[in-house]
Order: sequence, then C-alpha cells, then structure tokens
Amino acid sequence: MLKVTEIYKSIQGESRLAGWPCVFVRLAGCNLHCGYCDTAYAQVAGREMAVNDVLKKVKELKGSTVYITGGEPLLQEDVHLLIKNLLVKKYQVLIGTNGTLDVSRLDKRVIKLMDIKCPGSKMANKTFWNNIKCLTEKDEVKFVVVGRSDYVWAKKVIRKHRLTRKTQVVFSAVFQKIKTATLVKWIL
Repeated sequence: MLKVTEIYKSIQGESRLAGWPCVFVRLAGCNLHCGYCDTAYAQVAGREMAVNDVLKKVKELKGSTVYITGGEPLLQEDVHLLIKNLLVKKYQVLIGTNGTLDVSRLDKRVIKLMDIKCPGSKMANKTFWNNIKCLTEKDEVKFVVVGRSDYVWAKKVIRKHRLTRKTQVVFSAVFQKIKTATLVKWIL
C-alpha cells in the first residue's frame, strides 16, 4: 500500500525533461519541514492506494514518463514495488527526493532528481552525503537557494564533490525570496 496525495498528468517543470508530458504520482509524507516548501499539503495528507490501483490510474492518464514525488517518496517502502512495476511496463521513471534518505536501493534505470538542501532551508544538516556516490550522468542534483550565501555554499559543495563531472546540476530560486534574474547573474 502507498499513501498517495495525488496522481495527475501535466508538463514536467524540472529536469532535462522540462516541457514534456508526464504523469505525476505525489506520495504523502515528508521527513523535512523546509520553510519554502511549495507542497506542504503532501506532508501529511493522502489516501491509501494499492500499488495496482496506482498503476491503473497511471495507465488511464496515458503517459510514457512517470515522476514519483512527494513529500518524500522514499519514506514509503512500497515505492520500490511501484517502480519495479512501472519499469516492467516500460515507463520512463523519475523520482524526486530531498536527498536525506539512501537512494542506493533504487533501480539503476530510475532517473534521480535529488535535492541537496542549502543552509537557508534549515535542513542542510539532514543531507545523506553517501547518495552522491549513487548519482550518474542521467541524474540531477538541485540546489534551491534562498540568497547569495546559499549560492556560495552550493558552489563549494559542487567543487568539493565534483558534481558537474558526475551528474547534471541545477539551481532554483526560492519564490519571492530572490529574483530568478539575480540567480542567473550569479551563475553567469
């Protein structure tokens, strides 16, 4: 059984697949409380669904890519069963994780979209750093920055762990904290 907040079809807004149709499976529950969370409703809400019922809903929505997100989907043990079944049915599977739980059990075919929490989130100390060893070139690491100090911290992490040699790295500005144009200027 999985605790599911919502299942819907939309356009992928993150990752290299931004702009592509995608079926979103948002699982309930999260082990963090980031001050800028845009899906706080997924932290506790949700309804129990059997994995087969989730698969049926995904099939009804007629997509070839499925993004499992949350909350934090790795909190639920049956997420691995869902992933296995989606892969058997030839779906492309992405998982969005906050980077605090071990990703080594994930099937190698799954595209990991993993956050590394910056100090501005007040959750940076929760990062499970061993996850970096599990990242591949198809995966992505995201830094959500609240301000300049988060950006500087993230650049140090990128250099220390040689992240750009292992995987894609993306930045995101916290809505109404810093302007996207400001973040772009820092990156350039």
